[in-house]
Amino acid sequence: MKSRKLSRTRRRATIVTAAVASVVAGAAMLPNWSAGAASADNVAVDPQTRATFQRLADAVFTDRTDALVDRKQNPGKAPLTSGFSGDVRLSASLENKEDSALSSLRSRKSRLATLGERYTSAKTSVTLDKARTRGRHATVEVTETTTLTYQKIRGDEPGTTGFQARHELTFAADRQGNWQLTGIRDTDDGYIAVNQPAQPRTGVTARDGGMPVATRAAITRPAPAKPKALNSGTYNYKAMAAYAEKYWTNYNTAYPNYHSAGGDCTNFVSQSLRAGGWKDVAGTSTDYTKWFSNSTRQADSWVGVNEFSWFALSSKRVTSLANVYQMDLGDVMQMDFDKDGSKDHTMVVSYRSSKGVPYLTYHSNNTYRRSVASIIASYPNSAYYAYRT
Repeated sequence: MKSRKLSRTRRRATIVTAAVASVVAGAAMLPNWSAGAASADNVAVDPQTRATFQRLADAVFTDRTDALVDRKQNPGKAPLTSGFSGDVRLSASLENKEDSALSSLRSRKSRLATLGERYTSAKTSVTLDKARTRGRHATVEVTETTTLTYQKIRGDEPGTTGFQARHELTFAADRQGNWQLTGIRDTDDGYIAVNQPAQPRTGVTARDGGMPVATRAAITRPAPAKPKALNSGTYNYKAMAAYAEKYWTNYNTAYPNYHSAGGDCTNFVSQSLRAGGWKDVAGTSTDYTKWFSNSTRQADSWVGVNEFSWFALSSKRVTSLANVYQMDLGDVMQMDFDKDGSKDHTMVVSYRSSKGVPYLTYHSNNTYRRSVASIIASYPNSAYYAYRT
């Protein structure tokens, strides 16, 4: 759920350098190289091996999601990856790295609890999209789909939150043909999945020098009251929210898809705002005072994180909110992960609880109704910007 960050000269830099977390596990047999049975560079991945790869990926990502779930009845549940033994073993060094990742996620769960949020259950499934081998090495592309069920602490939480994330797994086989999972790389241009254990690293782009400046929003509760007139007649905020929830995972083919071209987050938010009544402003695509999308091109402000902020503020279509908890349907939140002065990600509010918690839906990673509290718990040191649309 990441969007492209653009310079004023329309530089579209990929924002995120994907982090690599290593985990070792796996059990599928290749021919015995020591016996000289298979010396070719490329070895076919048979159905049994593909199934093993998928099972290992499912175990890793299920463990990460389970680390966020409140398990009062079975607090000592062993990670699924710990069930692999013998030829299907975790190396000591990589086991330590995964243990560290799970520890980080459990700490996030604790931070979430202090913010008034828990999950009662979760379901993670992994689809194997592609597998290829070269000698003793295999590269496997998978799509993770996860749904978490909100615990009814206040009673007004939505039913679930969910996301999709794509990963590339690397495997290596020893001379006896035993596969080991050696690496996991997140291939979405975004980097904000609920169970992602590490902080994102952003690319370098132009800052807001000389442009309209957004006011940083506080992330504390309670927030000063800032009610929004949802039936003002100017814009249809419910339509904005409905659009976001309709297309959070099924992309609207009427628009370009930037998921693998720097990130689709701002493109997606722009679509939602247009669905609620924002009108195009035609002109030169590099002019941040223009905002449009058609079959041949899109304005920088339509797809770029910083450019969107410049357009929205200069056009007076938005005002800055003092606190992220003041947001309501159709309002927009942006983040600067590393506080370098250049914003990295754009999201739209598609649900607000009666107790005043906004829930965000976004692309790259594709995510549905993630609470502001969850994002703050994951990225407490980021800079936040909230916009009243």
